[in-house]
Amino acid sequence: MNKTRLEAFSDGVLAIIITIMVLEIKVPHGSEWSDLAPLVPVFFSYVLSFIYVGIYWGNHHHLLHTVKQISPGIIWANMNQLFWLSLIPFSTGWMGENHFNCHAVALYSANLLLCGMAYNILQKTIERHAQDTAQLKKAFANVRKKGIVSALGYIVAIPLAYVNTWVSGILIVIIAILWLIPDRSIERALNQEEAH
Repeated sequence: MNKTRLEAFSDGVLAIIITIMVLEIKVPHGSEWSDLAPLVPVFFSYVLSFIYVGIYWGNHHHLLHTVKQISPGIIWANMNQLFWLSLIPFSTGWMGENHFNCHAVALYSANLLLCGMAYNILQKTIERHAQDTAQLKKAFANVRKKGIVSALGYIVAIPLAYVNTWVSGILIVIIAILWLIPDRSIERALNQEEAH
């Protein structure tokens, strides 16, 4: 399988995930502004998840730039990543419908933790097949550090949801901000390699 096919498949799955999430926002029967009030938590959870899916899409794109040949290991690590991401519409919907209830926030945090772990597995699998350069190793290490910080944040957010859902939610937002701008170190390492 070539890289283009893997990227196209992944892009399609991520687009479907976003579509499913937006379809979960039900149109209210009334026509007053007050009829939209119950949808505020649903909309906020959608926005947060849209940002997270976008973050994974951008970082996935940068990560696949390092791959020259797709192996069966990369295919299955990518499928693992897509599986956990495909559960985001469910955890998003449950969290929004239940107005950020402690159980829903804990499940959402656990879903994000599993997505992060799957991304780390994909990265490690790709690292084994990537060009062996010092710049690229450093770039992968930088991304891995952010991944460890994120995983620790999600691990804290899960039990914290039972203490204070607002603090747990803020922690999830902070982690999203940490990843909002994709790490360009992988791209820079590849550009340096091409220049030589």
